[in-house]
Amino acid sequence: MLIRPATAADAPAIWPIIGPTIRAGETYALDPAMSEAEALAYWLGADKETFVAEEDGAILGTYYLRANQAGGGAHVANCGYMTAAAAVGRGAARAMCRHSLDHARARGFRAMQFNFVVSTNERAVKLWESEGFAIVGRLPAAFAHPARGLVDALVMFRAL
Repeated sequence: MLIRPATAADAPAIWPIIGPTIRAGETYALDPAMSEAEALAYWLGADKETFVAEEDGAILGTYYLRANQAGGGAHVANCGYMTAAAAVGRGAARAMCRHSLDHARARGFRAMQFNFVVSTNERAVKLWESEGFAIVGRLPAAFAHPARGLVDALVMFRAL
């Protein structure tokens, strides 16, 4: 699987990945009604480095990397990942996670933190834990899941 920096030309392939995830409202604290333009502006924003995971010319997933905070927190990276529904279980998320850890380390980040992992996103929690992330905080009833009601959000952290 090839992971490379995203370009503006990738936007038409990124939208079918991020659009359904945002619209479902189950894993990201983003407005499910945000427009395609707003979603792409967020995902491809100048404050982020965005990447795509490709296999046989098809984009299977995408992630962004940024500093988690400014100033004294700028040494901690933050990422967001989304995988195409058709690619679930094919290793794209794990490949993107590993790539992001290596890239963050190369950029000089000292740690990575996920600020708001929805606790019902069990596949993601299991994956992040298998890649060395620990749950360092639990935010009770912090996320309004469209089917399960109020659920916890997790803060996950890993030193690099």
